Amino acid sequence: MIKVYNEVVKKQKNFWNGCLFHPTDAIEDDWGKRILDQIAEDGACHTVRIYTMFEDIVSLDGDGNLRFDFSLSDLRMDYLTEKGYNLLLAYGGMPDCIAREDCGKSSAAKGKTRYKGKMWNTSPPKTPEIWEEVCYQYTKHIVERYGVERVNGWYCQCFNEPDIPTFFMANEPLDTMRRVEEYVSMYEGFVNGIRRAGTSIAVGGPTLAQSMFFLENFLKAIKEKNLEINYLTMHFYGTDPAYLNTGDGGVSAWGNLDRQRPKIDIIKKCGFGDTPIIADEWGASSMGFFNKDECKFLMFRETEINAAYFVRFIYFLIRSGLNIKNLLICLSGQHEMTEDFSGFRNFFTLNFIKKPIYNAYILASKLHENVLRCSTDILTAHPMQGDEVTVIPTKDDNGKYAVLLCYGEGNFLIPAEDKEETLVFDEDISDKTVTIWCIDKAHTNPYRLAQKMGWNELTQEQIEILREEGNLKPIRVCKGDEPITLKLTAGATFLITVE
Repeated sequence: MIKVYNEVVKKQKNFWNGCLFHPTDAIEDDWGKRILDQIAEDGACHTVRIYTMFEDIVSLDGDGNLRFDFSLSDLRMDYLTEKGYNLLLAYGGMPDCIAREDCGKSSAAKGKTRYKGKMWNTSPPKTPEIWEEVCYQYTKHIVERYGVERVNGWYCQCFNEPDIPTFFMANEPLDTMRRVEEYVSMYEGFVNGIRRAGTSIAVGGPTLAQSMFFLENFLKAIKEKNLEINYLTMHFYGTDPAYLNTGDGGVSAWGNLDRQRPKIDIIKKCGFGDTPIIADEWGASSMGFFNKDECKFLMFRETEINAAYFVRFIYFLIRSGLNIKNLLICLSGQHEMTEDFSGFRNFFTLNFIKKPIYNAYILASKLHENVLRCSTDILTAHPMQGDEVTVIPTKDDNGKYAVLLCYGEGNFLIPAEDKEETLVFDEDISDKTVTIWCIDKAHTNPYRLAQKMGWNELTQEQIEILREEGNLKPIRVCKGDEPITLKLTAGATFLITVE
């Protein structure tokens, strides 16, 4: 039996409904708009991270002076703001005309080029001053266009993953002081440029991929230089396809959090323990441009497992005591799809069939701010051991409940035994209405339905059936005096509302 007590243990604002929309320039295209329209309509994400794509904005005139054309940027930003999204803006990439050297460009994609052939220039800028001016002019423009009050509610961060050659200094080895120093110089110019345009705009970095050497030395440098930082950004990935292929890694939400602890220790050691953290990319596994071609285990991204992982990850982050400001899933790989189900890291399939992870986002958006005590709370047990029910019970100030739960082994790739659980409330709910949603092998699961039916190359009729299967709908509506019995299968996610 799972018992929910009418006792608030924590006030928790929703930090989990956010995404990195990638590629940014798909906002210009019908398929990108379709995705963003659906997310906005369903309320699945409140915050969207994009790249500013300075390469589309900045050029030099015949005399070598900076020129700015914001037309493409305005098109993208206007669309996002009209849809009501809050924004996290990653200041990058590096325009060729202000790059210091040809130190290598990156595709950061499964194919040989990025979307629309735009490669990522990994060079530092020619001078700190020119980078500062670009950051200033861009920030000044968005303040003038969207208003200082709105922009003050956004987040601005410097570049992306400067600690690895994929995005910064392609020919520079990992974990060198030169790499840190070049980025610190960029970060200083970024802060100075933004502050010239607005005194209350949130600034942050380093948008860390993985390097603890880089993180520690970056934090030491900005402390020594007394550079402002309003939040720290880093990427939260639970495992890597290489580990999945060798059997050395599992699909574990606890493992993801555990993987971040050394970084958190460094942050505290360097005196930034009170600084909010934005996980501006997260995923159960890294390598969004990989799919089943590189790792067959990535097919979990199509299934109920990814949904349950998300729910459990929210639970652990709420309970961790970390000051998490935002958690944004990375939707990379969207433009690389050639079939509906192949293990890419995104919300929708090629033919716009909703995946379980997307519907988990819709369910999670219904949670309230008052987190309640529950009989299943994990206090001392190691969450990697054995199967478990993970419960996030919440209530609003008007007495409405929303209880989100998932079930499965600590490593979701290991199947858990089926079982039944009954959910009960400390408060009398007999006169209220209970609504139950479910994502499991048999509900709201287009991939599992296609598997069951033996559908491979989908017909239009089959696509329509799978689209309907992906539409989230309650499996039961009843009065509160009826037993709330849940049939739990491996990787199952449930939302129970009482109102």
